[in-house]
Amino acid sequence: TKHVIKNIAWTTAKNFTLERGCQQIKELISTWDIHESWLYHLEFLEEEELKDSKRYHYRACWGLPTRRKPVPRATASVYFVIVISKFKPDVS
Repeated sequence: TKHVIKNIAWTTAKNFTLERGCQQIKELISTWDIHESWLYHLEFLEEEELKDSKRYHYRACWGLPTRRKPVPRATASVYFVIVISKFKPDVS
C-alpha cells in the first residue's frame, strides 16, 4: 500500500504566535498514524533570532505510560522548527 503524507494549512507569518505554533504542530501530529496508547506532550524550547528570520523550536515527547508504570521506561522525541521570515511577514 502507498503511504500518503498529510499536511495542514499553516498560518501566515504575520499571524504566528508561540501558542498558534503549538496548536499547528498538534494539528499536524493528529494526521499521523500513531496508536492511541502512545501519549505525548509538546513543549516550546526556544526562540532563535537570526539575521533574516526567527526560528521557534518545539519538542514532542512520546511514551507508553501504564497504570503499573506511569513513568515510561522509554520515550521518543520529535523536534520541530518553525521559521518565520523577517522580510515576508505576510506569507506563510
